[in-house]
Amino acid sequence: MFDWPLPLGVTLLFLLFGYLLGSIPFGLLLTRAAGLGDVRKIGSGNIGATNVLRTGNKKLAAATLLLDALKGTAAATIAWHYAGPDAGIAAGLGAFLGHLFPVWLGFKGGKGIATYIGVLLGLAPLVVLVFAAVWLGVAKITRYSSLSALCATVVVPVVLLAAGYGRIGLLFVLLSLITWAKHHANIKRLLAGTESRIGQKG
Repeated sequence: MFDWPLPLGVTLLFLLFGYLLGSIPFGLLLTRAAGLGDVRKIGSGNIGATNVLRTGNKKLAAATLLLDALKGTAAATIAWHYAGPDAGIAAGLGAFLGHLFPVWLGFKGGKGIATYIGVLLGLAPLVVLVFAAVWLGVAKITRYSSLSALCATVVVPVVLLAAGYGRIGLLFVLLSLITWAKHHANIKRLLAGTESRIGQKG
């Protein structure tokens, strides 16, 4: 599980490949193309689907969510196809980091949930169902989108490791830790009882 079989140069190549795919700021590109200006100047200031939704355009938000996920899926599956699962892991990690820290935007990107799901779809597609089930269950009970995603990112690596996914499971331990760190403001609001609920106005 812990032995890394790929040469360093190959690993870095696929990491860079994933990073470049992941750093495409679809939220920013779509909102600008739609004439809605710079999405970084509204709401939370990030480029993810949740902030795009604050423009009032649900279709653009859905497109952002889909594209941010698919760039993670594409990075992982293309790398896996050409060089095996460990290349897929490297590219998946790169795509996730690219979304969070895009070089084109001063390393200020999204919070990573969509790309997390996309990488999971590329490396362990059935486990996406686990993510979805946890998210839906927690959302139904609490109506907190952020809490639902955070809970799902706790369960996913546990399921992967328990199911024998090895290095993929370890990758998602890392991705989940980074996701929690990126959601520090949401966690503060959850603890304070001030986090917005799904469907809440204002």
